[in-house]
Amino acid sequence: QVQLVESGGGLVQAGGSLRLSCAASGRTFNSYATMGWFRQAPGKEREFVAAIRWSGGSPAYADSVKGRFTISRDHAKNTVYLQMNSLKPEDTAVYYCAATPRVVVPTIANQYDYWGQGTQVTASS
Repeated sequence: QVQLVESGGGLVQAGGSLRLSCAASGRTFNSYATMGWFRQAPGKEREFVAAIRWSGGSPAYADSVKGRFTISRDHAKNTVYLQMNSLKPEDTAVYYCAATPRVVVPTIANQYDYWGQGTQVTASS
């Protein structure tokens, strides 16, 4: 099994910044070649935010967050980060970390096998 634990959510004013962290543990070899962030607002479907491969390559971003959010990884800490700048009220959601053994970066939730418990991000206007 792969365990994912998110942290770093909170309440900020619009225009502010937050950094989310996702610590991964458990099976390692090819268990989670790609890490992703998704979010889900009340009454809405879970949507893709960003993803990155542990091995490198260009990250993938949703159009709504390009230029404002940055995903990165730290191999030594087995941790993936999501730096969120210029937050908008529409970014308010529960943010989930996810992992998949797929190396072609997926942007659909059902292509990820492991999920964290989620962390709340609220950007107030």
